[in-house]
Amino acid sequence: MFFLVDPFFYEIVISGLLAGVMYALVALGFVLIFKASGIFNFSQGVLALFAALTLVGFQTGQIPFAHLLSLFGIHATHWGAGFPTVIALLFSLLVMIGLAWLIVQIVLKPLVNQEGIILFMATIGLAYVLEGVGDLMWGANVKMLDVGLPKGPVEFIFDTTDVMIDKLEISAAVVAIILVVLLTLFSAYTKMGRALRAVADDHQAALSVGISLETIWWIVWSVSGIVALVAGVMWGAKSGVQFSLSLIALKALPVLMLGGFTSIPGAIIGGLMIGLGEKLFEFYIGPMIGGATENWFAYMLALLFLLFRPQGLFGEKIIERV
Repeated sequence: MFFLVDPFFYEIVISGLLAGVMYALVALGFVLIFKASGIFNFSQGVLALFAALTLVGFQTGQIPFAHLLSLFGIHATHWGAGFPTVIALLFSLLVMIGLAWLIVQIVLKPLVNQEGIILFMATIGLAYVLEGVGDLMWGANVKMLDVGLPKGPVEFIFDTTDVMIDKLEISAAVVAIILVVLLTLFSAYTKMGRALRAVADDHQAALSVGISLETIWWIVWSVSGIVALVAGVMWGAKSGVQFSLSLIALKALPVLMLGGFTSIPGAIIGGLMIGLGEKLFEFYIGPMIGGATENWFAYMLALLFLLFRPQGLFGEKIIERV
């Protein structure tokens, strides 16, 4: 059949799968925090934005809060040429770990044992606060991010098959696979991973057996911040660092509904299904119904899962006895 040998078909499939990996990178942060604390972290997309803004700031030598400092007669915008990429990544990593500590101390610690909806609302407020702080620190203009990752089509594959595959998307796929393996091993086979699951099940019971809730939350929010940094780097390198980057969290929601809120591998499978599904649907069905189906296909698929399998493919079925 034609569509089995058409190079453009293979290009769509590969592009969809690699886009799905990018969605899954964001979804991983949601899964980590939900598994460890039972909190649906609405601010994960903004964390990715904040991490990318911070990295660009360190790379370019931009002074944080330069616009505010100008009110006091300080008009300098840069302290120098900036750090090399590796050093900038290291400092950005430290910032995300420090930010995780602040979130735990200021937002989460006062809300121990509160209802899940209260914690969810707290993360919504946190998202808007971080977005505003990021704007004040680094400005709202679009920023280019270059961390040395290869870009452009893979020449060998393009020359032999006419299939165009972006090197950046392949790099994102490799990083995502490594993260999934490491996080799965950490969650399943380490003492800290078991402690994370215990905290998610029952805060008070975890405290009664000597598990430090504050420490556990700090660790998991730090790991989630690292995942957000990776996602921000990949998305920022692909499309520039801009405040619309925070909206990728919305595309991560259908990924979670398909893969399950508690499954790390499920985040990857859900991302691949969304990425591949929306590309194929747009290619075959889109022209018949006016196009632009990528804007809503993922949410339509998520709605079907909510109706027939609300826990997702790999999520744990929740049974409450009354």
